[in-house]
Amino acid sequence: MAFVSRIARSGAGITGLVLTMALAGCQSGAGGLGLGLGGGTKTQDVTQQEKYNADELRAYCPRVTLQSGTAFYNSFEKGAEGDRDRIVYQASITDVTRSCAYGAGTMTITVAAAGKVVPGPVARDGTITMPIRVAVVRGEEVLYSKLHQYQTAIVAASPATQFVFSDPNATIPTPDGHGIRVLIGFDEGPAR
Repeated sequence: MAFVSRIARSGAGITGLVLTMALAGCQSGAGGLGLGLGGGTKTQDVTQQEKYNADELRAYCPRVTLQSGTAFYNSFEKGAEGDRDRIVYQASITDVTRSCAYGAGTMTITVAAAGKVVPGPVARDGTITMPIRVAVVRGEEVLYSKLHQYQTAIVAASPATQFVFSDPNATIPTPDGHGIRVLIGFDEGPAR
């Protein structure tokens, strides 16, 4: 009672108590002031609150990198591979990024790349197709791999065309560590 009577004698003390209670309510996440003092408000059962595992709390999302030697791609006229005077277009990936979402026992990684296409000496207006592979690996183990035939339009007379590629479906089992790598790049090889 001595604590209450000291506060009652000081208007500043009451203001401080009200402010402290309000701040406590803001930080508690519960309804009202969050002090469990009644007032007709039901408190939420703790077992009904959503639970998060450690990986979700840390929001682990593996980095995405360009696979070595795959940032550039040259497309030649049929039968003229290697002849620089017969390049249809040159493409390059200039930036990569990713985002991750956790599901029931899975992690889905949306992988994106931005780049540009420069028309070559024998370019024509139209649509071109670029082979872009996305792979998710752990050590030597391939968890996800997909070869996309990404199409974009080019104009032969333009200096360059920008493109943005996205694969929203790189789904793997929820990782138990941070040893996952996401790779992206141009790949002329068959789908693996």
